[in-house]
Amino acid sequence: MENKHNLTVLIPALNEERQIGDVIAVVRRQAPDVEIIVIDDGSIDATIERAEAAGARVVTSTLLGKGASMVDGLNLVQTPWVLYLDADLGGLRGDLIERMTGPLAEGSADLVKARFSRSGGRVTELTAKPLLRVFFPELAHFVQPLGGIIAGTTALLRTLTLDDDYGVDVGILIDAHLKGARVVEVEIGEIVNDSQPLDRLSLMAQQVSRAIMHRAKASNRFSFEQFLELEEVERQSRGTFERVARRLASADKVALFDMDGTLIEGRFVETMAKHSGREAELARWLDRHDIDASTRSDSIAQVFKFVHQREFVRVARELPLREDAVDAIKRLRREGWLVGVVSDSYFIAADIVRRRVFADFAIAHFMSFGNEISTGTVRINPAFRHGDSPSPELVSKANVLRHLRDQARPGSLFIAAIGDNLNDVPMLAGADAGFTIAPKHEDLRRGSWREVQRLSEVSDALLSAATT
Repeated sequence: MENKHNLTVLIPALNEERQIGDVIAVVRRQAPDVEIIVIDDGSIDATIERAEAAGARVVTSTLLGKGASMVDGLNLVQTPWVLYLDADLGGLRGDLIERMTGPLAEGSADLVKARFSRSGGRVTELTAKPLLRVFFPELAHFVQPLGGIIAGTTALLRTLTLDDDYGVDVGILIDAHLKGARVVEVEIGEIVNDSQPLDRLSLMAQQVSRAIMHRAKASNRFSFEQFLELEEVERQSRGTFERVARRLASADKVALFDMDGTLIEGRFVETMAKHSGREAELARWLDRHDIDASTRSDSIAQVFKFVHQREFVRVARELPLREDAVDAIKRLRREGWLVGVVSDSYFIAADIVRRRVFADFAIAHFMSFGNEISTGTVRINPAFRHGDSPSPELVSKANVLRHLRDQARPGSLFIAAIGDNLNDVPMLAGADAGFTIAPKHEDLRRGSWREVQRLSEVSDALLSAATT
């Protein structure tokens, strides 16, 4: 069926004279016969005139606020599908409408959220995502929960409560999910929109917070104990690959250091077991290579069930570092290297070690805590999986490299890797330069990588190669 009979495009607008004509023109090129309705929120510039000149129907909102404008537009729709667009967007791609309505046409989704290449804004990263991780963790994977590019069935949208203010977009996402709707996020490429002043961002954060917490309370997910988890949520957010990807724009050289046996003497879980009296229990699982990695990881996590979070922190702070770790990493960073810690252990420890050696980031798995007590469950960091790897389901440090290369320009990123044990081999093999330090297995001496006795030899080699 043609879009003309299925789709209405709604564009809430307030003082958007600069971009509104271009946004409408993009829609017109892709769907010449689709009705476009601009809901004006009391503009005092030329928004109305330019929207009408571009061929849109313009109506005035009945109440100030983006959400109220979205409701007013929805009340005028006579088609089965609706596409909401923001009025300040630039760089919209030529197949935007096809991408946004494709899942609706296929019958695979009831609501479609856009995911675009620009990283999440400050309110998204500092307010929306942390609160979603606490109250609606099943929605935490959405990259742009506050994005205003939304397509959905008219029938579904009319059953939802649309907030009057900036909380409307995340409210639509949560409400649709709670109603059992099928919600998907699709990639629409890179877009450009106007940055907002600090006072508006502050208001947006307040309204987004209220929208999420009201829905958490209404669905019996709101409790004081959950606020105690915000610190852990913030900690885990530092271990997401999205945080790392933002730093790649200014880096063309990355050094990845294993933690256990490489940056620290010994292994974190062994030290934890010793301090908590669980050595015998850990020994049952630690070096079991006759079971799959996932089962082994889950079993080791169970060993530390009911251990207080402060014990993980205390042990990580007291772990003996390899004596020249700090100097080697600081030298690399001074010369423009982005330095990361990549560990099969727990992020709560890896991030502390990262801070102790002054590295830039850490990637590791997430031990779960409830009221600061370990639940004995571990969540695999998504950076350890990659859809284009030989075995996409495989949890491997090599996949961290694949994600790094995905974010960089082809051929522009040089990656060095440093490890000491068998689980480091895939990472070493995928790096442009690999180093093993005091290797724990004979197989590490058979690869093309270089064996060193001190981490300073790594920095010496990499900095020397850069000058030749």
